Amino acid sequence: MYQLVPCFEAQDNVSLVDIQTYLYYIQTKSSRPSEGLWIRYNDEAEKSLIDDFKRLWGTNFLDNLSIESFDYVFDNGVIGKLIVYNMEERQRVKIVDYVGSKKLESTKIDEKLKENNAQVRLDTFIDPGLIRKVEGIVRDMLKEKGFQSAAVTHDIKEVPGGPKLVHLTFTLDEGPKVKIRQIEFIGNKAIDDSTLRHQMKENRAQWWLSWITGRGTYQETKFEEDAERVTEYYRNEGYVRAQVGEPEVKVLEDTSDKKTRYIELRIPVTEGQRYVVGSFDVTGNTVVKSELLAPLFKLKKGEYYSQKNVRKGFQKAQEIYGAAGYMEFSGYPDYKFSDEPVEPESGTNRAGDAAPVPEAPLPTPAEGHKGPPSVDVTLRIQEGKQYFVNRITFSGNTTTRDSVIRRELRLYEDGVFNTEALKFSIKRLNQLGYFKALEGPGKDVNVDKTPNPDNKVDVRMKLEEQNRNQLTFGAGVSQFEGFFGQLSFQTSNFLGRGESLTLSLQGGQRAQNYSLAFTEPFLFDR
Repeated sequence: MYQLVPCFEAQDNVSLVDIQTYLYYIQTKSSRPSEGLWIRYNDEAEKSLIDDFKRLWGTNFLDNLSIESFDYVFDNGVIGKLIVYNMEERQRVKIVDYVGSKKLESTKIDEKLKENNAQVRLDTFIDPGLIRKVEGIVRDMLKEKGFQSAAVTHDIKEVPGGPKLVHLTFTLDEGPKVKIRQIEFIGNKAIDDSTLRHQMKENRAQWWLSWITGRGTYQETKFEEDAERVTEYYRNEGYVRAQVGEPEVKVLEDTSDKKTRYIELRIPVTEGQRYVVGSFDVTGNTVVKSELLAPLFKLKKGEYYSQKNVRKGFQKAQEIYGAAGYMEFSGYPDYKFSDEPVEPESGTNRAGDAAPVPEAPLPTPAEGHKGPPSVDVTLRIQEGKQYFVNRITFSGNTTTRDSVIRRELRLYEDGVFNTEALKFSIKRLNQLGYFKALEGPGKDVNVDKTPNPDNKVDVRMKLEEQNRNQLTFGAGVSQFEGFFGQLSFQTSNFLGRGESLTLSLQGGQRAQNYSLAFTEPFLFDR
């Protein structure tokens, strides 16, 4: 082989990527006659060219790639091969625009794309998959504003400045804004429409102040949240098996300017029976006795079942277990309904072998039950391991000393990992005012399990200092003192030790006042 040549004929032989980058991926060797080095063009060379193709294509720099070979006659009459790599690079984004919508600002779009890791960055290759993702996100943003028939398309145009540089434009077609004129529930008998409508927060019918409040806009993407609220209300009233179906959207009319479309929502509901509590049991618990857990759930025999009581009881149980170090505590309710069909048992012969049961009766409701249907609730608990604190570390406290932070904590190294103590510690740190408010575990407080031992955790707090210094200057004139000036300095975190210092100087023609105040809230850090 005589020579390997990267070629960019489709883009005037100008490469946006440094040519040395491509040569790095081309690992096939060429002959060097001046050094007496000759590389044969054989099966091994062809395999090497195929590998070059795979490496180059795998860079995702290219739209088109082909490798061609041409005969080349050396000076000594030997026929060699000239290998040409025909490459066409993908287009690069130089400008990104969003046009066509007055209700959706470009800055809001950029923020949403950043949240979803879908930003189209300048000077990057065009990515069809990313473009589709952006279109979907922007379309959902428009739907949240009530434009249910919104469409988002894109256009790519080349711009001057170099080959393959393009202007990417997303066009937003809002279509009519969809407004809810009426909401009707189908299938509800025990609870009226007005009560159910009141449970919905995202999708509500228009009223006379909608032009101020914005109420009445149909948000299809948030209907599931409303359906869950309606279902939750039913279950709090004892309708454990209540279900809310997908709404039927009935178009009523469009306004003359086609900017608004009015609809009616018809929401199907299956209420089911209203259940009273038959019995309530707790299983799987070994650390806390059932006698202590059961009262937390406020499920009394004969009273109507309430999902809200179960949820609140579970939260309280989680706090109790969390305070004891069981941070992985979990549980779920299991239901047994009195009106569920009971399958008949199969007959057996004396030898214990199954015997055929002729004309087996159909399943029937549980026998012996009288009164309203009941539900037996069993809370199945998984306590998990008990965890202890390995290390507590801080970052971002450039001024405040670690000891000042530690003395506010009610969580200690080598002690039980008390989740409630962690919450209280975060509250105390926020009350200091030295740092921007901590949000809690999973955000700026990280709790990481240690690999060995496997029942310990490291607690890491990411802090951001706030300025706690105040400098005040003032001057004035009075009949008694004449001209006077005042200078004061105050800090609540002196030298990062958590101490308060106030220095005040006031001087005039007749009097001078000086004051110094120092407060040490913890003597010897106690």
